[in-house]
Amino acid sequence: MNMRNKVQLIGRLGAEPEVKTFDNGQMARMSIATSDRYRNSKGEQVEDTQWHNVIAWGKTAEIAGKYLRKGQEVAITGKLETRQYTDKEGNTRYSTQVVCDELLMLGKKEA
Repeated sequence: MNMRNKVQLIGRLGAEPEVKTFDNGQMARMSIATSDRYRNSKGEQVEDTQWHNVIAWGKTAEIAGKYLRKGQEVAITGKLETRQYTDKEGNTRYSTQVVCDELLMLGKKEA
């Protein structure tokens, strides 16, 4: 089992998956929110939400596009991938995303 560059997330979809079809298959782009709850020094409950950009390829992308909906809870495993690009002003920017290799649908969206 390879433990290098492995990510596991459980969270809710922020929007419908965006699926694109290419000559060699499909790609799905998703945004997943994960939340942590804790009490601060004043005893108040605080919720910290993080957003994660996720992409999936092939059969996983096809399943995501067909079955996943906004608000649905999912578990994903994959690896982190960072890409570098130049913006319109000529500045170097970095974008990190999770490349999903396994997807598990955990529940329906909340009412």
